[in-house]
Amino acid sequence: MARNQPNIIMTGTPGVGKTSHAELLAQSTGLKHLSINQIVKDRSCHEGWDAAMQTWIVDEDKLLDVIEDEVKTGGNIIDWHACDLFPRNWIDLVVVLRTDSTNLYDRLKARGYPEGKLQENLDSEIMEVVAEEAREAYDKGCVVELWSRTVEEMEGNVERVEQWVQNWRADNQVHLENGPETGRKT
Repeated sequence: MARNQPNIIMTGTPGVGKTSHAELLAQSTGLKHLSINQIVKDRSCHEGWDAAMQTWIVDEDKLLDVIEDEVKTGGNIIDWHACDLFPRNWIDLVVVLRTDSTNLYDRLKARGYPEGKLQENLDSEIMEVVAEEAREAYDKGCVVELWSRTVEEMEGNVERVEQWVQNWRADNQVHLENGPETGRKT
């Protein structure tokens, strides 16, 4: 089934600005913001609570089952710190948000992260764990890394992705109107 709206993953280490970006982008494009953290809680896609790390233990299979029909129709911004579990054929763009260690430390400290969780996330960002997972899981042309250190960078990132959405819609409208024989503009 051809989608008439794209699916975007907004990903990165906790604290890089995924939710802020996703909310602004949803507002400006009409795409639906899917907060995976909220879905995990609201739809019980977890196996319990990890008290030491202060997080839900996500049941990834259940999560995928719960969101599959919604995502397959398109028009979603998936907001989560992991991206490699989502099937390639569901996703049109993966935006990996990055920030520097000082910004990340300050943001996570303000959230009240315990020291172990804070350090794990700092290490993850320094080692580019999320970016590497995205590069390994999706085609090169589908993954973009953007800096998210300031409000100005966030606004610029949102404008850049808005333009990508407009281009995707235009390209895929041609594809939908002309049928598979003419193919997608590339």
